[in-house]
Amino acid sequence: MSERDQTITAFLAAAGWGAAARRPMGADWSSRRYERLARGVDRAILMDAPGEAAAQVPPFVRICALLRGVGLSAPLPYAEQAEDGLLLLEDYGDDSFAALLQRGDDPWPLYRLATDVLVRLHDRFDTAAAMAAAPGLPRYDAALFRDQVMLFADAYVPAARGRALERTARAALAAAWDAVLPAGLAVPDSLLLRDYHPGNLMLLPERPGVEACGLLDVQDAGIGPIAYDLLSLLEDARRDVAPEIQAAMLERYRAARPAVDATAFAASYAVMGAVRHARILGRVAQLAAGGGSARQLAFLPRVWGQFAAKLDSPALAPVAAWVADHLPADGAVVRILGREE
Repeated sequence: MSERDQTITAFLAAAGWGAAARRPMGADWSSRRYERLARGVDRAILMDAPGEAAAQVPPFVRICALLRGVGLSAPLPYAEQAEDGLLLLEDYGDDSFAALLQRGDDPWPLYRLATDVLVRLHDRFDTAAAMAAAPGLPRYDAALFRDQVMLFADAYVPAARGRALERTARAALAAAWDAVLPAGLAVPDSLLLRDYHPGNLMLLPERPGVEACGLLDVQDAGIGPIAYDLLSLLEDARRDVAPEIQAAMLERYRAARPAVDATAFAASYAVMGAVRHARILGRVAQLAAGGGSARQLAFLPRVWGQFAAKLDSPALAPVAAWVADHLPADGAVVRILGREE
């Protein structure tokens, strides 16, 4: 038995789950992995976050508490050993929104519920109180977004062009992002969950209202513009969302929060979309260079299309001009995926 296995065994024994049956659930895009534990009729999830990933355990626990505080469903912790990256959690079952969509369930109720969760969060979340209760929450501001989005310059653009980006061109792209990011931030702040998509949403039909949506993978949440998570939900890197659903959910959100300026929200939605899509493009280009899986690389054509569509917004004119000067209209997706003849 490895040292890590010994640590996990001791942790589970101390938590009263030492005799539980354990079944691997796999890993996500990080180094975290998960196991489902069964002890009679009781169930729990073991999060195993070794090494540097252990630092994600305390923020995950804090964010879940904040979400439960506004009447949303986030897993209860049963036992925690943060220094070793171990967490025993409430088990939300197998019915992720992604799994339900994959098997052909009606998408409309799922997207309505996910949209209503954001309405509840943005209506009830108190940023000042949260910052006091959970110091260290990251702030998704212009500097952070600019740093994240430059992965597009450092990974995607060189992969598309077959050579590194010149220093002056990189500086020009950074300046273009600096010019558009204020519009992205010109809406109210709230808790920004960052990876708000069907793979991280669980259907809990026995719970009422918005509590029927369980929230996972929230450790990277911080304070940021309200448009970001709705964009993440409706312009998903992993799946196509029907245009009529996108339009209806945007209207549903805006109707529920009429005090938010519609013009400012539309501009923020466009800019946050370009930021998110550009960062994902950079990440997938990195994966392609490193021999990423076919499942991960399959996102690239969709995300390039989402990014290119966002560049049609007047709010993104400086970035659109830079992209038009430095990349082909198709984003060189075929080249990056290594399929050129």
